[in-house]
Amino acid sequence: MKHHVPFTGHLVFIGFGSIARATLPLLLGQDDIEVQQITVIAPVIEQNIWFKERGIQFVCEALTEQNFAQTLDRFVQPGDFIVNLSVEVSSLAVIAYASVKGALYLDTCVEPWAGGYNDPQLDLSHRTNYALRYQVLDLRKRLGRGPTAVVAHGANPGLITHLLKAGLMELAVQLGHPLPEAGEGIDWARLCMGLGIKVIHFAERDTQCSQRLKEDDEFVNTWSVHGFISEGSQPAELGWGSHERTWPSFARRHRFGSRNAIYLERPSASVLVKTWTPLGGPCLGMMITHHETASTADLLTVKDQRKLIYRPTLHYAYHPCNDALLSVHELIGRGWQTQTRQRILNGEIDSGGVDALGVLLMGHDWNAYWFGSLLSIDEARALVPFNNATSLQVAAGVLSGIVWAVEHPDRGIVEPEQMDYERVLEIARPYLGTLVGQRTDWTPSGASPKPTAQESAQDWQFAHFTRF
Repeated sequence: MKHHVPFTGHLVFIGFGSIARATLPLLLGQDDIEVQQITVIAPVIEQNIWFKERGIQFVCEALTEQNFAQTLDRFVQPGDFIVNLSVEVSSLAVIAYASVKGALYLDTCVEPWAGGYNDPQLDLSHRTNYALRYQVLDLRKRLGRGPTAVVAHGANPGLITHLLKAGLMELAVQLGHPLPEAGEGIDWARLCMGLGIKVIHFAERDTQCSQRLKEDDEFVNTWSVHGFISEGSQPAELGWGSHERTWPSFARRHRFGSRNAIYLERPSASVLVKTWTPLGGPCLGMMITHHETASTADLLTVKDQRKLIYRPTLHYAYHPCNDALLSVHELIGRGWQTQTRQRILNGEIDSGGVDALGVLLMGHDWNAYWFGSLLSIDEARALVPFNNATSLQVAAGVLSGIVWAVEHPDRGIVEPEQMDYERVLEIARPYLGTLVGQRTDWTPSGASPKPTAQESAQDWQFAHFTRF
């Protein structure tokens, strides 16, 4: 494995929110990539003295559809790297710009221009991450091979795909299951099918808290408030499994693409599902929409010609920190009118809080198995300044994506599923706390730990996860 990447270009960051603040100190303090020049472009720049003292240049300017290319032209040259950690700056537009310019690119989610998430001219299907992903895939076809553009590579989407592959490998070893190969690597879909996995949750629970409680008309979170509200307001989405026997009354299919995922006519933050993590066990998570819902569904689909043979049901199941949960409840009660004040928890977080980020693999011979990162606020503070447990997991995804892109500079547009999971996790591993694999007898319906085969097949139906 490589441990130092020759990179002499200019890193241009778009956005200076909680994730940029988390990532920049991490980037400056490691040895995987040499950093010589960094510029940050953002509409609001506050509390940046620490960063300026370390040579980072700041440009206070909002990128819009009208001015973004002209603005970026002042800073971006061939061989440079654009890191898009903004909101309301189109990923598609900047990816296309980077390709023409000969620059590398990375973002943590596929972002539209302002208003794209709730454009009244678009139906619900075209406001989903599934639709945004297909715009990226269409752009990939048009651009072809060129400068690497890593899309949707933070914690989740991003690291969660690599944790999924590592978790599948761990489970296969524990169960003594052979590893089916495809081309030069593992056939992940047939491995998943062979293990008997019926449902996958990207299951995350955050227990970080502060003695300063959430106030009325305030949205509190451990990462971007705008990002959370944006994706929480989009329709809920899930990869739809081949084992499912009932159809939710408010579910709809897309009329384009591979149709591997469906969407619900409900804002994703309002859809609650039963889930499980090692941090407290059973809980209710929000089915927040994410890019990986559709991209991983593609990875884990088995077809014979056009006939679907196998696909697990998969989606995000997120229990945010308690104050964020209260903030979402208030947001819904306000008719989705955003609170006047926003607060990102960081320095005020009490000692002991943990973010558990992982995959919950269900329906196999071990019943259910969670694999992922347990990172505490204390560990995060000791490792990198300006971070909490949540932001450091995201920043680790950004760092590992940047290093991977520099090592593979001519791959065109790539999703996490096309990247080397072992190399990515090698880079991110020092910032993920403890990697844990834990078996559980939990089921969403409360069935006995050793049900009959028929009971087991029935227990993993989507209806059991949403029936309270």
